[in-house]
Amino acid sequence: MAEVSEVLMSVLSTIRVPRPGDRVHKDECALSFSSPESEGGLYVCMNSFLGFGSQYVDRHHTRSGQRAYLHISRTRKAPEDEENSGSGDPPKKKPTRLAIGIEGGFNVEQEQYEEEVKVVLFPDRQEVTSDDLATMPDLVRERVSLAMAGLMSADSVSHALQVQQWDGEVRAESRHAVELKQLDNGTKIPPSGWRCEVCDLQENLWMNLSDGRVFCGRRYFDGSGGNNHALLHFQQTGHPLAVKLGTITPDGADVYSYDEDDMVLDPKLPEHLSHFGIDMMTMEKTERTMTELEIAVNQRVGEWEVIQESGATLRPLSGPGLTGMKNLGNSCYLNSVMQVLFTVPDFQSKYVSNIDKIFDEAPSDPTQDFKTQVAKLGYGLLSGEYSKPAPDPGEGSESSSEPRGDQVGIAARMFKALIGRGHPEFSTNRQQDAQEFLLHFINMVERNCRSGVNPSEAFRFLVEERIVCQQSQKAKYTQRVDYILQLPVPMDQATNTEELQEAEHRREEADSSGAPPPAPVRACIPFTACMAALSEPETLTDFWSSAAQAKTTATKTTRFASFPDHMVIQVKKFTFGQDWVPKKLDVSIDVPDTLDLTALRGTGQQPGEELLPEVAPPPLMTPDVEVKGILGSHGNEEDDSLYSPLLSPVLDDSTVSQLCEMGFPLEACRKAVYYTGNTGIDAAMNWVMGHMDDPDFSAPMVLPGTSSAPGTTPTESVSEEHLATIVSMGFSRDQATRALRATSNILERAVDWIFSHLDDLESMEVSEGGRSAAESEGSREPPPGPKVRDGPGKYELFAFISHMGTSTMCGHYVCHIKKDQQWVIFNDQKVCASEKPPKDLGYLYFYRRVTE
Repeated sequence: MAEVSEVLMSVLSTIRVPRPGDRVHKDECALSFSSPESEGGLYVCMNSFLGFGSQYVDRHHTRSGQRAYLHISRTRKAPEDEENSGSGDPPKKKPTRLAIGIEGGFNVEQEQYEEEVKVVLFPDRQEVTSDDLATMPDLVRERVSLAMAGLMSADSVSHALQVQQWDGEVRAESRHAVELKQLDNGTKIPPSGWRCEVCDLQENLWMNLSDGRVFCGRRYFDGSGGNNHALLHFQQTGHPLAVKLGTITPDGADVYSYDEDDMVLDPKLPEHLSHFGIDMMTMEKTERTMTELEIAVNQRVGEWEVIQESGATLRPLSGPGLTGMKNLGNSCYLNSVMQVLFTVPDFQSKYVSNIDKIFDEAPSDPTQDFKTQVAKLGYGLLSGEYSKPAPDPGEGSESSSEPRGDQVGIAARMFKALIGRGHPEFSTNRQQDAQEFLLHFINMVERNCRSGVNPSEAFRFLVEERIVCQQSQKAKYTQRVDYILQLPVPMDQATNTEELQEAEHRREEADSSGAPPPAPVRACIPFTACMAALSEPETLTDFWSSAAQAKTTATKTTRFASFPDHMVIQVKKFTFGQDWVPKKLDVSIDVPDTLDLTALRGTGQQPGEELLPEVAPPPLMTPDVEVKGILGSHGNEEDDSLYSPLLSPVLDDSTVSQLCEMGFPLEACRKAVYYTGNTGIDAAMNWVMGHMDDPDFSAPMVLPGTSSAPGTTPTESVSEEHLATIVSMGFSRDQATRALRATSNILERAVDWIFSHLDDLESMEVSEGGRSAAESEGSREPPPGPKVRDGPGKYELFAFISHMGTSTMCGHYVCHIKKDQQWVIFNDQKVCASEKPPKDLGYLYFYRRVTE
């Protein structure tokens, strides 16, 4: 042991004790999905605190020179009988609180492990246990013991990123409770036998605490529950508080405030109940509380029938390309998108085929490197190394009677943390829109592939927009880059209109009579009708014609200027009602297995067709401004390059106010009205919806030709250091200068700004292949357009992502992928052969080009 002691002494200076703020990766390998539970365990560098699996620890040792690693190995304990463990321990309790990580809540540590910890010294892999340290010199023993204890007690990065404690039962005291007025109407409530006064429903009953009247509760999204009569009573009377009958016990009851729209506490509940003859101390619970109902729903997450094919016994699959992904808390949108993307050859060759090169070139902290983490995820999904059945939960489990299809799978915590860092939505554990995440990920790929092969080119295509002025019959052609084809859903083209009308009539009758609602009927929309709605010309009112020099009417036709290798189609199921409340269309669309878009290819300028003159519309300025060219307050007679801050645009205040009332930022509303030329609320709203993801969406408006917002001093100089940073990314010096001036010389905002303005090809001439600034400035050739692939417009369906729920902010996503002519369903950790892929209910459809 003396030799090991000497080695430890020689590396003692490299062994650190974790301090607050240190990132400790002790749950997941930086380059693979190995963990302490994996074969070989996990090695944590005692200097950098990076974790590595047994297959990558030697690589890190060789590259970094670090020799001391803490080896953590966990072995799963055999499951015990939940009712009687035989060890004297009490049986596992079912959750009684809508909470996570606290007494009575959901248990986040479902499995128990035996843990072994030791120090391993490389390259000879000499092992040192805690017992071995006891025989070593005091200096070595104290330092290493302190480091080991610090590492084991420190929160891992993955642990810190998760919601470890949450209590959904923390209820506020109602503001109506203390001064609640109760009517002296002589009403006395019996201890049982309650019925709704309107529909005679005998469950889910609520007594109003103001007048003692009993009505049924709300109707749930699936048609179950009550008939909303308690809510209607509040709307008619304004009496705010109601108690759920059947939940009253000496400990309390469920009290709901319709005015505050939440479950609340009533500190005077015994007094309020006794007013209507209810003795709280003698009542017994006969109904499930709202908390218990929500817990039951959370325990059933993932059992929606049609899309998940839960009505059939599905055959579990495993092997390369058939690896499940753990749900990290509403991460099914991410799981579904990444499963599909790594079916695309471009992403496979970019990240998985080159994984050794990517790992060799990775920075010292690979957990923060985009290419490394994407390659790690791709290899994890395609290699088959993690495609193994999950451990059997035990013979006593209720689910053991049928094939479950669960896998050990991979938990993409490191990837999710990196991809969502700094994003207001994807950095959270809330449910997200899969289409928005797909575009977000493609944007990150674009940023990280400027000087190399870009796999997102597989989806990139050009859209041609042809606008014809109806007064002059002259045309204007523009092109823009897109990655997703958004398919409209013409509800008026449903083939079962009579059935829908009859169902709506039955629903209205049920509402008026208080009867249970009928089963909903899904609208059937032909795919051909959706394509027709996509291709039909759009009428533009208040179009400013450069030929007529006035506002007139125009028609806009949208066509493809190129066809990508892979076409993504988004069915626009999520829309806004007249009150701007998001809603989901419940539709079935007969999406075809093969698709021919050839007829939608754009033709460009037609023979003999005249183009609209390239003349900008007149500027919008206040009538009292004395215009002297464009000489500004910071300019002079020799230099009129700056606009005057006094040249403020005239904005329609009513339109701005309407947008602000919808909750959008003031500056965004001003820009929407300005850039749509005061043409009305519809055009401004369309601009807002199209620019909500812009990094400068809510930033102060910058007028064209200026470098700052009105009323501020333009930035006359920019940081050379920031210029050099942006130029090194492949942009010209002019482009970098413009970006910095538009964002007040803030580097991070400038980078976001320049990437969000790539479509502006005239002013954002992206230097091809990362040319130097001198080469970019010296070249006078026309700027190259965005690189797109083109080919025949014939496609075949190979994957689709489906959403269940009423909104993108809730529900669940699964994906179906066609592998070797067999449809496979990927439902988080479940991977099974699909029996009836619900292709008519998809949200995102992925097609690949058919080669002749």
